[in-house]
This record gives sequence, structure tokens and C-alpha cells, in this order.
Amino acid sequence: MEIFFFLLFAIVALACALNVVLQKHPISSALSLVGVMVSLAVLYLMLGAEFIAMAQVVVYAGAVMVLFIFVIMLLNAGAETRKGGSITAQVLGIPALLAFFAALVFLITTYYPGLSPVKFGDFTGGGAREIGMKLFSSYLLPFEVTSVLILIAIVGAIVLARKELD
Repeated sequence: MEIFFFLLFAIVALACALNVVLQKHPISSALSLVGVMVSLAVLYLMLGAEFIAMAQVVVYAGAVMVLFIFVIMLLNAGAETRKGGSITAQVLGIPALLAFFAALVFLITTYYPGLSPVKFGDFTGGGAREIGMKLFSSYLLPFEVTSVLILIAIVGAIVLARKELD
């Protein structure tokens, strides 16, 4: 049953990712990206990383995608007009993609031959307590640096907004 749900949400994530790239309208593309984020959250949930799954939904599918859609609407971006692509790209694109994946599979099987398969639910480090302990002990400096960078970005946005009002 776990394999069925894994394949289902992996296929949904891939289909939504393809839809992000192939969509002509930017809002539809952004909504497809929400589908990718939710599918990834379900996959995290299946692995036992509950906190990471919920953070994926709240932060990426929620806040970041609302910001993307807000910016798209502010820019008043219409549907994309398609132009004739390069004949070389159309003819060599799929074989080049297949060759890339074949090389990737070859490198992974050559350099990492003894990889064990993933067992769903065996991961125990995805809870809020475990992440909080790591975040405020091992990763305290990067966390604080990120906080300062976000604060600088907020102050910069306020300064730019004030200049536009004056």
C-alpha cells in the first residue's frame, strides 16, 4: 500500500512539475507549483517527517506561493506567446535528456552500489522536538545569520516603500 501511495504522489508531483513548465498562463503555472509542494509534503509525511511536511505546506505552498501569485497579479502578466523554437533543440532535446538520465543512473549505481532502499516510517528525525534541538544547538549560527538577512531585507523593503510614497 505504501508503494502505491508513493507512486501516486510521485506521479502527481511530476505531472504538476511538467505543468509548471508547459503552462502558458503564469497563474496556472504557480498553482501547479502548489500541487508539487503539496505532493512533496505528502511524501515527507510518508517518510515520517511530520514537521518538515507541515513546514512544506505552510511555508512553501502557503506563504511563498501567495507571494508569487501576488507578484504575478501586480505585474499583470498575461498568457505567454509561443515562438517557434530551435529545430536543433526540438530534434536533440529528448535524446539529450535520455542520455543525461542514463549517465546519472550509471554514476549513481557505480559510485553508490550498496544503497539500501527507503523504508517508510523508519525516519525519526522529522518531529518538531528533534528539529528544534538541532536548529538551536548544531545550526544556531546559520539560523541567526538567516534571521539577520531576513531582517535586512524587511528594512530594505520598508525603505524602498517609503521612498515611493514621498
